[in-house]
Amino acid sequence: MRAAAVPAFSHIYLIVMENKEYGSIVGSSEAPYLNWLIRHYALATNYYAITHPSEPNYVSLFSGSTQGIRDDGVHDFSGKNLADELDAHGKTWRVFAENDPRGCYTGATSSDGEDGSGTYARKHEPAISFTDISRDRSRCGRITDLGHFSPATANFELIVPNMCHDMHDCSIRTGDSFLSMFVPRITQSSTFTNSVLFITWDEGSTSMGGGGHVATIAISQHIVAGIRSSIPHNHYSLLHTIERAWALGCIGDTCTANDLGELFRR
Repeated sequence: MRAAAVPAFSHIYLIVMENKEYGSIVGSSEAPYLNWLIRHYALATNYYAITHPSEPNYVSLFSGSTQGIRDDGVHDFSGKNLADELDAHGKTWRVFAENDPRGCYTGATSSDGEDGSGTYARKHEPAISFTDISRDRSRCGRITDLGHFSPATANFELIVPNMCHDMHDCSIRTGDSFLSMFVPRITQSSTFTNSVLFITWDEGSTSMGGGGHVATIAISQHIVAGIRSSIPHNHYSLLHTIERAWALGCIGDTCTANDLGELFRR
């Protein structure tokens, strides 16, 4: 059977949350807003993170490869990444990382006062670890804090909550509350027409599929409410979905990955 086409979205937004297995989110009373989204939009029920710990998963989502790392350290990579693909095809991109002090910051962590409840962690923000971004003032200037977020800024926007709002240091309910306030800034915007927002988790608490069974939600006007897909997917599938939407080609393991096209209306 022919694979479903991925729509040519105007904007793609990606929010990455932290360290929660599928069963901790789906159906949980601690995540009422997320479960409302699941009922009204789309859920990939057979989706897995790549590995442990956090950083290789973020790097995989951004470059189609773990780049060979197995830790959460400070790394500098020379490999091709999603930003390179987007730039080569005339698509704009931005990263909005909560508590990032801006100015092409390359430190491991920061609590800059943007939100006193949490901390920025470089290990959760993959773009700054690629040297063709970090060593180019124009390109790394596209990484900023969440206070400068606008849904109209770029075609692709990666949103990285701080370590409280992403559920790493704080509760599921805290992260769910953050999303309930932030997500409508995207979905109620005029720019959300012909767009999609993905919410996923970097890894789960088990090693199922490599990095744990995690929930991945797609929110779009191109979705039939409540659709669920049991097709196996992972972070390479999500990155390849972005590539397919804009005919970017492929990098690394996305070249053999499927996509999430079945979630969208034919």
